[in-house]
Amino acid sequence: MSKFRIEKDSLGEIRVQANKYWGAQTQRSLKNFPIGSDKMPFSVIKAFAIQKKAAAISNIAIEKLSRRIGEKIIDVCDQIIDEKLNDHFPLSVWQTGSGTQTNMNLNEVIANKANQELGKKLGSYSPIHPNDHCNLGQSSNDSFPSVMNIAIVIEVKKKLIPTIENFIHTLNDKKKEFLSIVKVGRTHLQDATPITLGQEFGSFKSQMENALSRIIKSLDELYFLAQGGTAVGTGLNSSKKFISGFLKALEVITGYNFKESRNKFESLACHNSILMLSGAINTLTAASYKIANDIRLLASGPRCGIGEILLPENEPGSSIMPGKVNPTQCEALSQVCIHLMGLHYSISIAASQGHFQLNANKTMIVFSILRSINLISDALESFNYRCLTEIKANKKKINDYLEKSLMLVTALNPKIGYDKSAEIAKKAFNENITLKESAIELKYLTEEEFDEAVQPEKMTKIS
Repeated sequence: MSKFRIEKDSLGEIRVQANKYWGAQTQRSLKNFPIGSDKMPFSVIKAFAIQKKAAAISNIAIEKLSRRIGEKIIDVCDQIIDEKLNDHFPLSVWQTGSGTQTNMNLNEVIANKANQELGKKLGSYSPIHPNDHCNLGQSSNDSFPSVMNIAIVIEVKKKLIPTIENFIHTLNDKKKEFLSIVKVGRTHLQDATPITLGQEFGSFKSQMENALSRIIKSLDELYFLAQGGTAVGTGLNSSKKFISGFLKALEVITGYNFKESRNKFESLACHNSILMLSGAINTLTAASYKIANDIRLLASGPRCGIGEILLPENEPGSSIMPGKVNPTQCEALSQVCIHLMGLHYSISIAASQGHFQLNANKTMIVFSILRSINLISDALESFNYRCLTEIKANKKKINDYLEKSLMLVTALNPKIGYDKSAEIAKKAFNENITLKESAIELKYLTEEEFDEAVQPEKMTKIS
């Protein structure tokens, strides 16, 4: 049995592996773009199968497809969605920027598999043709951007949002756990007035809540799809009936209320809605980076650092220093954040470079935004369950620092003024004595007056 078969397209004949369902255009893409190892994400392939299924349902409804052909297309789409045909989508991300070759990869696989199940030879494209039936009423130029949005919405709703919500839940638990632990605040990496450890973790929680809110708001624009714009936005070879049926079918398949783009010319030429989401994810990334680094610094030590919190000991930290344990989850999350900031910059450049009626950076944009969604989700989930949930307060170290803090003197400002309070702090520091001893020696306060004014717990609350 031959290992290859001959497939044909408008450029002529080409050999394709005999056991693969893709056709000539997919094979040409494999040949012409041997660039890197980044394959089109399967979330895009799955979203494309959803798009093809919805298109087939609509075309059956408007009597453009026979029920026999349409239902066979739908059946193969379901197999793709169920991940039964993963081996037949081999294309690189680094291909034509419109995603045409991935669109044709879907069309060819659907047609070949459907025809095979109808007893026909692979490559015969009868009775089901990749362009005439699987791509009916569509263009790569409107299908691929629609698929981009579908894939992004699904990944954000099913993975990113729940991950952030779980992270916020853990931060809320830590906020409650640490609420009454008074500690030294720090500004400019210098001692400042007291806060509670719970307030510090409450700040982390608010950062994540606000980031989540921005992401949810930015999703609104992604529900508007380019489908029906076909080649340049005019809708040539499509119809209002097709679009309406497509959107109804898509809602049934996904459960999400996708809508028709308000301006299909804009939807093909621009991806500012994705850029907006990328910006929202970038604020999440920035928040995550700060949280990871604050926790890393607070846990530094164990004897010669700040050491106010204790991280779980997940693995040995050195191949040469026995007993060393490192903040590895902080480091992993930080590295992910640095990488994602670069991806956001790439998306920003790509979104700015759509020329005339088509942005031809679509494959890079969708690859980068999906990578961002998945990496930050995985990193936050790992950090949450392998670090955040197990953080403990080092109360002894916290109390030691609090007792030594010179900035407790700030509580004296209303009683004796800024200048005298500063004099107390400087004398205490220079002579290595306590603030109380300094205040008494300077005869600005009695012991009782000092104790009444300087109560760290009260300093963490608005009177």
